Amino acid sequence: MNTITSSSTTGSADSLLQPSTGVAQRSIMQTDFLTLLTAQLKYQDPFNPTDNADLVAQMATISNTSGIAEMNQSLASIKETLAGNRLGDAASWIGHSMLVTSNIAAPDSVGSYAGQFTLDAAANAVSVDLIDGNGNVVKTIDMGAREAGDANFFWDGYDDTGTYIAGQSLQVKVRGASPTNVATWASIAAVQSPADGTASRLITPIGSFSPADALKLT
Repeated sequence: MNTITSSSTTGSADSLLQPSTGVAQRSIMQTDFLTLLTAQLKYQDPFNPTDNADLVAQMATISNTSGIAEMNQSLASIKETLAGNRLGDAASWIGHSMLVTSNIAAPDSVGSYAGQFTLDAAANAVSVDLIDGNGNVVKTIDMGAREAGDANFFWDGYDDTGTYIAGQSLQVKVRGASPTNVATWASIAAVQSPADGTASRLITPIGSFSPADALKLT
């Protein structure tokens, strides 16, 4: 947060008239207004006193201003409370996994990959390729014939000889059908609370997501 400081008030009259690079702003509080009002009544012209209606209008103005300031403070307090609750709720997700729309899959805590895709029509021979960063197919998961709707896929990361060959993030590509959506399970490692007060972000191996992005949570 930038801090604005006032310049020194000592100096010549000319220097006081010059624009200052930093100006301290101070709101008039209710006690300040009462002091000014008392001075106004004390030094008013006895032959032309301040009209009662004007005094009432001035008092109403300071009351409204004070009320608005108190309301703003209350709203700010409510905002901070709600932000804290959102952060606390999101923090409770750490250690869980969520299903998010993504064509990138990352291994979970035991090294497995999982996700789902959605078909709008039945298909006879569907498979899922898991592809590394060099474009090589690391694993092909045979899904067979699938009806329309959601289909789940899973791979433990081991090849046919029992050797673990995964460990990195892999691209998911569905063959034999055109899915309307591809989603993968991602482990939630941390929660980030942005400095601008926006919603918390959930940090996963495949990127950061809003809690609203979660299709499912385990």
